[in-house]
Amino acid sequence: MSKKSIINKQSEKFLFEYLNNPSPTGYEAEGQKIWLKYINSLVDETFTDTYGTAVGVINPKAKYKVVIEAHADEISWYVHYITKDGFIYVRRNGGSDHMIAPSKRVNIHTKKGIVKAVFGWPAIHTRMSKGESGEESPKLKNIFLDCGCKTKEEVEKLGVHVGCVITYEDELITLNDKYYVGRALDNRIGGFMIAEVARLLKENKKKLPFGLYLTNSVQEEVGLRGAEMIVEKIQPDVALVTDVCHDTQTPMIDKYEQGDFTSGDGPVIAYAPAVQNNLRELVIEAAEKNKIPFQRYAASRFTGTDTDAFAYANGGVASALISLPLRYMHTTVEMVSKEDVENVIRLLYHSLLSIEDQHDFSYFKK
Repeated sequence: MSKKSIINKQSEKFLFEYLNNPSPTGYEAEGQKIWLKYINSLVDETFTDTYGTAVGVINPKAKYKVVIEAHADEISWYVHYITKDGFIYVRRNGGSDHMIAPSKRVNIHTKKGIVKAVFGWPAIHTRMSKGESGEESPKLKNIFLDCGCKTKEEVEKLGVHVGCVITYEDELITLNDKYYVGRALDNRIGGFMIAEVARLLKENKKKLPFGLYLTNSVQEEVGLRGAEMIVEKIQPDVALVTDVCHDTQTPMIDKYEQGDFTSGDGPVIAYAPAVQNNLRELVIEAAEKNKIPFQRYAASRFTGTDTDAFAYANGGVASALISLPLRYMHTTVEMVSKEDVENVIRLLYHSLLSIEDQHDFSYFKK
């Protein structure tokens, strides 16, 4: 396969539609519908589970099963408490960052539709009156939403109640023609990448000797829950998981603690107890053979990704993790290299072509 651009106009149109659609943890269904519509013609069948994980299958009758996986949810907030004056306090849904909330515009999702609001914040004039040492920083207990109402009753008439989910309204953009920037790249960009693998397999008329399960899991941001559920349903033999990791080249990041990873230098291949060594080496060989640049990551005790859920399920599933370097994780300006996105797609594609039917990844050969 040549090094020409993989992402075409049609697939990029899907990417923007998919990323711009809100899919907060526990409420991924609308985004999953977009994803399923795109992959429907690329696979033999699709199915979903009770909580909304979506799967597209190629060769569904094959006994040997390989998963390529991403997660579909994004961080968000819940309405937690409405004051008598109509201000709304929030609770995290996933790893939402209270530091970036002030002055952000949000959508409150209600049964009556979207209610617009903002994370209000006192003006600098009022904060600095006490001097910098007395200035209060954003905390979960002091950030709040203002939807233009003066009373709790007025807020409730809009359809807002405790438990309504809240998402940022920022949308995907292209920066300097080299980067995608927006909210929810963690990790719906992964759902895009595994879908593109299916497209390449079909366009290049590649026949796999095993069943391939493109798996877009829900609820990763609250503990890998969707992966925990779907792995039991699929019962796979192999799992290639994709997620994001930190680009550590920007200011204020300690490489001694976080590692040394660079956007634009290629996918990041993980080393960790959950990563099956022989499968990882197959991925590395696929990268080297096809001249795909890659980086290495030592994850220590656990990866913190859906890899952990797959690896330790069903008596052990040979699993590997391919990550996409990302800047500004869990903000509204998450940023990834377009070149890295294409190289993750290439690496997944060529790794799949290297897996044989009944491939034995065991360390102990009979």
